[in-house]
Amino acid sequence: MGQAPGLLTVGHGTADRETLTGLLRGAGVEAVVDVRSVPGSRRNPDVARASLTAWLPAAGIGYRWEQGLGGFRRPKPDSPDVIWRNTSFRGYAGYTRDPRFLIAMDRLLAEAEQIRTTVLCSEAVWWRCHRRIIADVAVLAHGWTVQHLMHDGRLVNHTPTAGARLRPDALLVYDELATEPPSSSDPARDGHVPDGPT
Repeated sequence: MGQAPGLLTVGHGTADRETLTGLLRGAGVEAVVDVRSVPGSRRNPDVARASLTAWLPAAGIGYRWEQGLGGFRRPKPDSPDVIWRNTSFRGYAGYTRDPRFLIAMDRLLAEAEQIRTTVLCSEAVWWRCHRRIIADVAVLAHGWTVQHLMHDGRLVNHTPTAGARLRPDALLVYDELATEPPSSSDPARDGHVPDGPT
């Protein structure tokens, strides 16, 4: 049996182009798929979409923006994704069942089957970003392995969020309440993420 295909995620945080180039090359990344809703930064011009479109290919790394995977999704009043106390994460969890997300996710995985690909967002730590939900979908719905590229160069294996499950229609839902209350190590579930997915 072959090894499961793999996907990476990374958050740019305050890293400049030299730092990001080093991180991406160190992890063998060949393509970046930007999953920010608004691909820009007032504080870090190196990660603006127009800038990334220029300097990443110059560094030998492909780049494209995938608007269909962007954050800032609002939850429906009857959202079944009850494990998320943070409304931004609950909204994005619901969006994973939207045809727009499913099409965009298929595009991402088709690309990642061909070349080593990372999804990019702004939040440096993956558990405070909607990258964690994208990773949950890749692992649970598609059988992929996902690793999060940290700013010190480490690759951290993704463990799916407790309470996530596949419905009979193979879509993800976050409705299985944990046997223990959320710990302080998972601030997103407990609603302590100030901005939520980007």
